[in-house]
Amino acid sequence: MAATKRYDVKDLALAGEGKRRIEWADRQMPVLAAIRERFEREQPLNGHRISACLHVTTETANLMRTLKAGGADVVLCASNPLSTQDDVAAALVEEYDISVFAIKGEDHDTYYSHIEAAVDHKPHLTMDDGADVIGVLHSARREQLGDIIAGTEETTTGVIRLKALEAEGKLGFPIIAVNEAQTKHLFDNRYGTGQSTVDGIIRATNVLLAGKKFVVAGYGWVGRGVASRARGMGAHVIVTEVDPLRALEASMDGFEVLPMEKAAAVGDIFCTATGDKHVIAEEHLARMRDGAILSNTGHFNVEIDIPALRSLASDTRMAREFVEEFTLANGNRLYLVADGRLVNLAAAEGHPALVMDMSFANQALGVEYAVQHAGELDRRVYPVPAEIDKEIARLKLETMGVDIDTLTEEQARYLASWDEGT
Repeated sequence: MAATKRYDVKDLALAGEGKRRIEWADRQMPVLAAIRERFEREQPLNGHRISACLHVTTETANLMRTLKAGGADVVLCASNPLSTQDDVAAALVEEYDISVFAIKGEDHDTYYSHIEAAVDHKPHLTMDDGADVIGVLHSARREQLGDIIAGTEETTTGVIRLKALEAEGKLGFPIIAVNEAQTKHLFDNRYGTGQSTVDGIIRATNVLLAGKKFVVAGYGWVGRGVASRARGMGAHVIVTEVDPLRALEASMDGFEVLPMEKAAAVGDIFCTATGDKHVIAEEHLARMRDGAILSNTGHFNVEIDIPALRSLASDTRMAREFVEEFTLANGNRLYLVADGRLVNLAAAEGHPALVMDMSFANQALGVEYAVQHAGELDRRVYPVPAEIDKEIARLKLETMGVDIDTLTEEQARYLASWDEGT
């Protein structure tokens, strides 16, 4: 079990600034604040150790505060080497007495040593954003699986991995798929990632989107959000897809739909949002125009074939912070943003707190549900219970000052009947 204040962060002197920013985010997270107040009274997580592998941001800090308020002993590590906000990591250690292992820009070995530190906490509950802690537990630490009540998973990529593990009969403990909650993927993925991705691209490059041809690879909830926000900034948006239904939806939403082979030759800015690898491959890179900008908002930096990009380049240099310039043999220059990692977190601040309020409310209530129902859960991937999803939506509306209608008894009876005609 990790000792209090065991940590590895960049600089504890940054804690004051981190605390101010955490408090700013907290004011925009009223649902999570309400849960934290209840957790302080009821202590539903008392005696439970939680190992969390998430993006270390101001919003995540308020989730950690909520889990600790509920009685949990929490350790946090980063789920991406470039997404950590160092002042937030420092504040969690110094101001809130929470163990954190995260440094922005940490190398591969440090990243995995931090995940190992989180696993050393011997958790009863895990909390993942990409299934890295769960991956270590299922490979190198299988002896710990029997001690774990359940875990939660935040991302599409992680849920896909865990469902594959379940399908093979190898999942070691129950998982609550937070990403599947409607109050998560309908809002976080579409509105949060949509806005913050465009924010990250603009911060890193300072380019004007208006008039540019902006290629979005993938039209899931993230792709929808990015496409909508890019169009709102005046870009001509092109969508690439492999799913005919999503491609049809993109077309009927007013976007041009092309295969990547054709989009590569005309695009000015590219953003991948698929969760798959080599969506932008060597043959696409070779067709791109001089000055094309490449970015990714999927979980891992595999959507753009970066090794192929390096092999095509005759020269490279850092053009700006977070922007690497690749000069190809034909003289064309391509610009890779944030090493192909999550551009909204690596080059900006991630999702706005107002959106993460719902996502992290799902995390907090998800682990509470797992503790309450530990004896009933099999080694499967479960959706967030519908009653939790609806309660979070109700609380969010309440904090926004929005009222809605309620069914009358007659209306409820009519909807539940089969024998009432027109």
